[in-house]
Formats: sequence, C-alpha cells, structure tokens
Amino acid sequence: MTEASITQALDAIRRIISVLRRSSRLAESKVGIGGAQLFVLQQLATAPARSINELAERTYTHQSSVSVVVRRLVKQGLVERRPAPDDRRRREMRLTPAGQRLAARAPLPAQIHLINGLRGLPLSQLRTLGRLLDRVVRRMGAAGEPPAMLFAEEPTPGRAGRPRQAARKGQRQRRRKR
Repeated sequence: MTEASITQALDAIRRIISVLRRSSRLAESKVGIGGAQLFVLQQLATAPARSINELAERTYTHQSSVSVVVRRLVKQGLVERRPAPDDRRRREMRLTPAGQRLAARAPLPAQIHLINGLRGLPLSQLRTLGRLLDRVVRRMGAAGEPPAMLFAEEPTPGRAGRPRQAARKGQRQRRRKR
C-alpha cells in the first residue's frame, strides 16, 4: 500500500513538472522567453503593478524572486519601471509596446492552470496540501532553499537580458561570419 501511494504522489508531481516544463519550452519557442518571464509578463498585461511587492503577491512568490525576473524583462525592453506619480520612491512596472505585442501572441503559461487548479480546491484541502508539501520539503532537507519562481531560468553567460530568439539570431550571424 505504501509503495502504491508513493508512486501516486510522485506521478502527480511528475505530471505537474512535465506540464510546466512543456509550457516553458513552448513559450521559448513561440516568443523567446521562458515560463517565469512569460508568467510575469502576462500578469503585467492584465494590469500594471504599483510595486514589486504587489507583483510578488499576484505571482504568488517572494519579492526577491519576481524582482530578478522583472530585471530581465526590463533589460529585454519588454517591461519598464517608472517612479510612481504619488510616491517617487516607489517604482511601478508596466509593459512596453514590445511587451504588449509579445504578451498578445504568447501562449498561456501553465502556472495559470496550476493556480486555477489550486483555487479549485476547498480551502481546507488547500491548507492540508500546503502543510503536507512543507513537511515533504523539510524531510528532504530543502527547507532552507529559496522558493524561486517556477522555471525561472538562469541567464547563460554572454546573453543575459536578451530574448532567446535574439540570442539565437546573434549566434547564427556569428557562425556565418566564420
């Protein structure tokens, strides 16, 4: 009985990871950015964010994690940060025209489906799921791991900040010159 239950739990985790990975790859192939960047971009397409903290709440992640993703989107020219009109210390984020065009043609990220699936659970089950997953994380010895955004890619040296399609185009041009 225990072995079947472990398999059932692992299969569910594998399915979630598989869907998220496929979604991230689809986003990369269609629009040149990964799943985490697309998720943030689409949150900003819904409405500009008044602060990094607000955007972190909307993406269900920590402020430091979403800040890294926003920084990449700014470098790519897809998001702009402006001082808030009512408080010059606070920075608002909104899509640039290039970000709006990209968001309009981008596929829906799987994170949206995962969040909707979690929202569909009764609150008591959602709380139980959270507690059980926390317990598994602790038993794995991963409680100290920072909870990064799902599929937030580390930039490859030499192309940080450039959309993948632009990076591939640059690689092709360099090969032709050789």
